Amino acid sequence: MGIASSPRLVRNLCAAVAASALAACAGDAGDPYLVSSSAARNAAPSTDDIPALVAGTTAFTADVYRLTSATQGNLFLSPHSISTALAMTWAGARSTTASQLASALHFPAIDDARVHAAFNALDLALASRAQAATSGTRPFRLVTANSIWGQTGKAFEPAFLDTLAENYGTGLRVLDFVADPDGARGIINGWVDDRTDGKIQDLLAPETITPDTRLVLTNAITFSAAWDSPFDPAATTSASFASPSGPVSVPTLHQIAEYGHGTGADFTAVELPYDGDQLAMDLIRPELAPGASGDPLAALEASLDGAKLTAIVAAIQPGAVELSLPKFNFTAALGLNDTLIALGAVDAFSPDADFSGMDGTRDLAISDVVHKAFVAIDETGTEAAAATAVVVGDTSAPVTVPVAFDRPFLFLIRDRPTGEILFIGRVVDPR
Repeated sequence: MGIASSPRLVRNLCAAVAASALAACAGDAGDPYLVSSSAARNAAPSTDDIPALVAGTTAFTADVYRLTSATQGNLFLSPHSISTALAMTWAGARSTTASQLASALHFPAIDDARVHAAFNALDLALASRAQAATSGTRPFRLVTANSIWGQTGKAFEPAFLDTLAENYGTGLRVLDFVADPDGARGIINGWVDDRTDGKIQDLLAPETITPDTRLVLTNAITFSAAWDSPFDPAATTSASFASPSGPVSVPTLHQIAEYGHGTGADFTAVELPYDGDQLAMDLIRPELAPGASGDPLAALEASLDGAKLTAIVAAIQPGAVELSLPKFNFTAALGLNDTLIALGAVDAFSPDADFSGMDGTRDLAISDVVHKAFVAIDETGTEAAAATAVVVGDTSAPVTVPVAFDRPFLFLIRDRPTGEILFIGRVVDPR
């Protein structure tokens, strides 16, 4: 059954227009592209499967970071955004394509409907975090948004659209990729720009969208929050940072505070909570393990997996820290096709792809998965944003511990109640 004949779809269309002319009258004055399922979002999903989902997304976070860490320079991405966009794509996958995607993404071995419900429950939990924040300097903001963009006139399976409406709060927006691929790209990029407060621009590069594109699934996440203990601007000084190209002088924040602190054989970690104490930035400085030699950053990155990330976070205990942290501000862009193929999602990118749950055919395959993220920290707090697109086409007088992040380090932005890692990155040169 296609969109035109589904009784569960609400369409703002001219009454006499058939599905083949869907774009001509779809939408309304607020969103002229929107065609939505009448299925309401489930506002009270079970939270029972969140721990299993987060264990899987943590393993996926480590996998994606490890495989992309070969790129040079600073690195930043939102595994949460990537997982969410691919979960929406997975909703339309079938047979081996579905099982390969689920394995690559480390989805828990539970019923598909429960996985989607767990994503919904996690998203709703994250949306509630602002309630605990009180700062007026930098108001807490954590917002996620999803959207799917389909070829006008193409029929999509009602069950697929219902899953997205019920669990991801999104409807289908129709565009004409065939007649105007670059115009469609501009509209999607504009949506991402708007949902990330202008932090993520031009997510889809020229020629990413072609006349063969039939569906694009997008996720955007925006985060802004004050530190729970803001840094004194008067204490910010220039300090040396050991970048790969040699020592550089960078503005560096300084503070003695009750931060979480932990050590292991190959890391030192410090946790900086945000306003409201619900989210935190975990700073991870690589160390050379006893008897080891070489680059501590490369060694830590090579060993990174879900268990390692979990162990680093678990090692953090309350304590007073004398912290030195460089200010940084950068944007990073990634193409994730090769990464996902390396993780085993092979069929999804090949003529063997089965996304028949989307449109009832075997004609669709993923052509591109692209990601872009922005992060900035200063004395008051953090701003971060990221977006992912999946393009589917045919085929007190305490003893303090001094910790200076004066050489390359990793960092996470993490939801403390669930453990979900929203962002992960690496600073090799703060300039």
